[in-house]
Amino acid sequence: MMKMYYDSDADLNDLNGKTVAILGYGSQGHAHALNLNESGANVVVGLRKTSKSWEKAESAGLKVYETADAVKIAEIVMVLLPDQLQAEVYENDILPNLSPGNALGFAHGFNIHFEEITPPPEIDVYMVAPKGPGHLVRREYVKGGGVPSLIAIHQDSTGNAKKIALAHAKGIGSTRAGVIETTFKEETETDLFGEQTVLCGGVTELIKAGFEILTDAGYQPEIAYFECLHELKLIVDLFYEGGISGMYHSVSDTAEYGGMAKGPDVINNETKDRMKDILLKIQDGTFAREWINENKNKQQKLNNLRKEHKELQIEKVGAELRKMMKWLNPDGIISNREAKPEQAPV
Repeated sequence: MMKMYYDSDADLNDLNGKTVAILGYGSQGHAHALNLNESGANVVVGLRKTSKSWEKAESAGLKVYETADAVKIAEIVMVLLPDQLQAEVYENDILPNLSPGNALGFAHGFNIHFEEITPPPEIDVYMVAPKGPGHLVRREYVKGGGVPSLIAIHQDSTGNAKKIALAHAKGIGSTRAGVIETTFKEETETDLFGEQTVLCGGVTELIKAGFEILTDAGYQPEIAYFECLHELKLIVDLFYEGGISGMYHSVSDTAEYGGMAKGPDVINNETKDRMKDILLKIQDGTFAREWINENKNKQQKLNNLRKEHKELQIEKVGAELRKMMKWLNPDGIISNREAKPEQAPV
């Protein structure tokens, strides 16, 4: 049964007398640091001395230390570094400077769940994972609202881990909206599954396939781009605001009937079987090992995949068509967004 927590379930006093070290100052890092600081917590930021974010964090009025020093003076350490860097930073800078009774926090369970990081038994380990990018977490907090979060407790040495997690969630504004309790396993496996089969991988391949089928059939690539990619934002916004029913309520009857009647011909039981296979590879650690090895190999496959995608016809067509859209950044939205968590500067 789902457990929900709100402002009345959390107490910021549970952070009193404790220093909270936020490691990383990217998308999530800056939001957690600023929101907790403005909620009255004693916040420091941990970064590499050479980090480009050092000056940015200091200019926001935050105390900044090198990562190991930040951990050393903190009772609560929130790790908001890219997944692929966390294990190394943990071994070199975090573990040697932890003290019994400290709390170690994460916004994603990958390294804990797949045992790339195994904290000592005398350390509390918790998760606070906002369900939105850092700029939204920050913006909603400033407006007096909040972005819903997930919380999870992996290790409760002191008996206070949940209180710390809830206080942390309240400090960034999430208990204003609602916090759902989960586990590191559930958060990690569902997050990876959603990324690979639906949100990133699945949607991208569906778009590419639709575009290629139309252009191979002789239709103009510009028209195919509009129909298979550009108009997706309209549909996603309708999903976001009203779910599947809200989307179908808002589109034409023709689109509603066509989508409901023909969609299952595209995404069918065979598709679901392949998606289940991806889930199994997530659950048994196959994907985690693949991603860890990919980083040991300096992301060679990832870099090749990036090059391949840049050369797609749909990307070249889209780059030209987006020049017509004066409401967009001339260089594309990528150049005008904050670093995503997995690419956040540290």
